[in-house]
Amino acid sequence: MEQRILGLDPGLAILGFGTIICQKAKTLAVTSGNSAPITPEQQSESVQLLDFGVIQTPARTEIGDRLQTIYEDLHTLMQQMRPDLVAIEKLFFYRMSSTINVAQARGVLMLVLAQHSVPFVEFTPAQVKQALTGYGNADKREVQEAVARELSLESIPKPDDAADALAVALTAWFHEE
Repeated sequence: MEQRILGLDPGLAILGFGTIICQKAKTLAVTSGNSAPITPEQQSESVQLLDFGVIQTPARTEIGDRLQTIYEDLHTLMQQMRPDLVAIEKLFFYRMSSTINVAQARGVLMLVLAQHSVPFVEFTPAQVKQALTGYGNADKREVQEAVARELSLESIPKPDDAADALAVALTAWFHEE
C-alpha cells in the first residue's frame, strides 16, 4: 500500500515542506490452500523522497500579502503532491514576538488542508527527535543526519526548514507502522 505524506514546518517567513512516498507491501504465505499469518520477513517497507523545499515570504511585505502567498503556494503544493496525509510540527516558541505571526500562517495552512479534505497529524519537536534519533533532546544536526540516512541521501537536505519538514513526515510514517 502506497502512502504520500507531506511534512510541514510552519513559519511566516519560511514554511518548510517535504513529501515522502511510503510503501508497505504485504505478501501472504500459502500452505495447503490456507493463508498463514504474515511474518515480519514477509513485510516489505520502503520510503523514498518525492520533493522538498520552502515557501518564502519577504520580511518587508504586508502581513496580508505574506499570508496570501502562503495560501496560494500551499494550494499549488497540495495539487502537485496529492498527499494522503499531512504531518505538521506543533508550534513551540521561546520568543513571544514571533508566535502570533507564525500562528496566523498556521491558520492559513489549516484552512488549505480543510479545503483539500486531507487528514493531518501533529507532532511536537520532542516527538520528532524521539522518532528519528531515539532521544527526545537530540540536537538539530542529529535529526538532519537521521533524515538523510532514512531517505538514503548523500547529504542533509537544505535549507533547514525543508529538512525539518521531512523529519515531521518521517515521524508520521514511523507512527503509521
